[in-house]
Amino acid sequence: MIITEVTDKITRNDFLNTARIIYRQYPNWVCPLDNDIEAVFDPEKNSFHQHGNSTRWILKNDTGLLIGRIAAFIDTNKAYKHEQPTGGVGFFECIDNEAAAFLLFDTAKQWLANQGMQAMDGPINFGENDSFWGLLTEGFTPPSYGMNYNPPYYKNLFEKYGFTALYEQITNHFDLRKPLPDRLSRIAERTLKKPGYRFEYLKKAQIQRFAADFMEVYNDAWKDFENFTPISFDTILQTFEKMKMVLDEQLIWFAYINDEPVAFIVVLPDANQLIKPMNGKMDLVGKLKYLYQKWKGATRMRAIVMGTKQKYQNHGIESGMFYLLKKYISTVKQYDELELSWVGDFNKKMLALNKAIGATFGKKHATMRYKF
Repeated sequence: MIITEVTDKITRNDFLNTARIIYRQYPNWVCPLDNDIEAVFDPEKNSFHQHGNSTRWILKNDTGLLIGRIAAFIDTNKAYKHEQPTGGVGFFECIDNEAAAFLLFDTAKQWLANQGMQAMDGPINFGENDSFWGLLTEGFTPPSYGMNYNPPYYKNLFEKYGFTALYEQITNHFDLRKPLPDRLSRIAERTLKKPGYRFEYLKKAQIQRFAADFMEVYNDAWKDFENFTPISFDTILQTFEKMKMVLDEQLIWFAYINDEPVAFIVVLPDANQLIKPMNGKMDLVGKLKYLYQKWKGATRMRAIVMGTKQKYQNHGIESGMFYLLKKYISTVKQYDELELSWVGDFNKKMLALNKAIGATFGKKHATMRYKF
């Protein structure tokens, strides 16, 4: 077997094509856009390069056929918040062969160790955890946009190498054809009438204002979770700009109390329903396919992230946002399923909210760790 670092156009194309080869026999897989993958490794498009670095490799067998790939990265804002300095690996793809998988893991491990790391998490993203994050272990149904999909045998490869689950990520589904539970609706209606409470959906023309409000709420809501790292305005703005291609403004809601931003929910139409026929290519033919699929419209949505400032939790604000979201969805009559992805098994409040609205189990991913 021959492992090669990605350094030029040929090896970059091989890195992208490895996934297309691995998943030929997996019809539920949706090929991510090549541009989205490449953006992760482009310092001009991924602000994480300002405080970290990354590299990647491809693996071929002795006859020159692509059989695997992996990326490794260090985010210095997060690496030293653990018991041991911890880097990351991701974008792992491999045939069902332990020797091949272990060679990929060993190569990434050595690169990370040479830079002072003593452990690695994977499969994760060199970026925020809203995309390309986690090992799929249950629910091998078609993935939504940004959600990792992998063959079932990957779990065995990770565990045989020595990775263990750090935490599990639960994805639940909500049938939008069903009404919200009566109790939640009553709470929402009371909340919407409270003096000083205001709910507003995102406007593209004011995206910088909403990005700033998102940052303020997010960094307060999540600050007490273990190993939390504040999110930057540049990172949020990059994410919002990328979302413009698919976003429906009235699926993204913010809540304010006396004009203070206190909560948000970000929901997007599932772009995977639109890009599946493109096989990762956003060329002229791919754009035409995308425009046709967009005209047909997505029927599934994905809730990317929710957050409420800590002092305003349990005030019924989340119920109010869901109520307004459901009201809008009922008028457009386009969407029939909402994927709530993903919620860490450590986030009991959000899991309880999922249950309260009547959501049911959909998928489970795991964030794994290997200590050197």
